[in-house]
Amino acid sequence: MSRALHLTEQLIAQRSVTPDDGDCQKILSARLQAAGFACETIASGPESFRVTNLWARRKGTGKRTLVFAGHTDVVPTGPLEHWHSDPFTPTHCDGLLYGRGAADMKTSIAAFTVAVEEFLASTPSPALNIALLLTSDEEGPSVDGTVVVCRELEKRGETLDYCIVGEPTSVERLGDMIKNGRRGSLSGKLTVKGVQAHIAYPQLGRNPIHLAMPALDELAKTEWDRGNEFFPPTSFQISNIHGGTGATNIIPNRLVVDFNFRFASVSTAEELQKRVHAILDRHALDYELDWVVGGQPFLTTPGALVHAVQAAIRDTTGVETELSTTGGTSDGRFISRICPQVIEFGPVNASIHKIDEHVRVADIDPLVAIYRRTIENLNTLGT
Repeated sequence: MSRALHLTEQLIAQRSVTPDDGDCQKILSARLQAAGFACETIASGPESFRVTNLWARRKGTGKRTLVFAGHTDVVPTGPLEHWHSDPFTPTHCDGLLYGRGAADMKTSIAAFTVAVEEFLASTPSPALNIALLLTSDEEGPSVDGTVVVCRELEKRGETLDYCIVGEPTSVERLGDMIKNGRRGSLSGKLTVKGVQAHIAYPQLGRNPIHLAMPALDELAKTEWDRGNEFFPPTSFQISNIHGGTGATNIIPNRLVVDFNFRFASVSTAEELQKRVHAILDRHALDYELDWVVGGQPFLTTPGALVHAVQAAIRDTTGVETELSTTGGTSDGRFISRICPQVIEFGPVNASIHKIDEHVRVADIDPLVAIYRRTIENLNTLGT
């Protein structure tokens, strides 16, 4: 058994359903300390939702710092009876390794930990500073995890140059896609006010559903931007509409609409908010609107980090990598505030969050090799 496979199995065996870390970070910290890392636990959140964060750093001879980032927490298993094996017992079948977190993202964490160990064994005095940032609050609300560590590093004046987030990004085969950015997420809860009345006397009421429909139609048809080379156009989607009392003879007094923008880097949350308010005001609605910015967009244009990862993938697998910004949010949105070059790369993502989550065993050691070659490529850039 390879060292990376063994470590992956150790991590899968930890019942680290968010925000619980199990003993994942304890296991990793012991290995990293043995490799010369200074390890620090940064806990955050109330006792009822305690989050564990690990910041591990090993100094090189130069000024540039490469960070590997990831999360040790996993999503709940779902119905256990639907799994073909215990989700926290690493299980092999037909060349696949099954277990909750196998793809998202314990394999990546094991792979980049072993890659760092192998690199330092062959290059004990590198120019590159190397760090790991791990959290147990990525699959949860993400308010006490990576964002807390990034704030602390910013306070200390720590500078980061490159970051690889080990999210599962491959689609069909290992290395066919890396994420060099993500769209932002902006959610709104719109409450349109009306006047309740008997449905047979509409002159005595004001139906908020009728009043809101033209505005909602305009919001749905609006072109918010046209995207750019890396991002598709910003999308507006309504996810929920609630109105009425359940009775068929009452005009309701309010309508509640939940909607979300996934927005490109050519737009800002503030611009989108202003445009929405302008449309609602133009339709003379009596409304309240609460906003939540789930994450700002980030983009890493091709440069040292992208080229280093692409070359490592090509040398290891022969695959030419596609750059993409598709998908949801990740902790890269926090790290990008203090690090100019952030990408995501990891194993095939087809089974993430599903029953019988798995990875291909044959992909684990090549993933280690890609991470190790990336470190080597960046180390050659000097100080």
